Amino acid sequence: MSNKRHIEPLLWSLFGAGGTTIAFFFPAIIFVVGLGVPLEIIPAEALSYERMSTFFLESWIGKLVLMVALVPSYWACIHRIYHGAHDLGFHPGVGVKVACYGGTLILSLATIALLLV
Repeated sequence: MSNKRHIEPLLWSLFGAGGTTIAFFFPAIIFVVGLGVPLEIIPAEALSYERMSTFFLESWIGKLVLMVALVPSYWACIHRIYHGAHDLGFHPGVGVKVACYGGTLILSLATIALLLV
């Protein structure tokens, strides 16, 4: 029996967090943009560029919402792609795994850094 530690549980937890985030945020976004505005339930000017950029890029709550919506989603997407490739018979090596998850880590840190500036 090996005492070797695996990173896989951490990656699956990030995948789970991302999946939960996607399941929580994206149906609401689809409703607002895809149904709410076209059916005039929500006024179109409520989603104007000026108003949305002010909220999401100039307020701390908006930046927090973006971070919570985007960063876990990155991890869910890359984990799904990596394991989907494996399920299709492509067995990428350790280098591809490091590139996938390392790239996602860099993307996550860049998103956080850009939103905090």
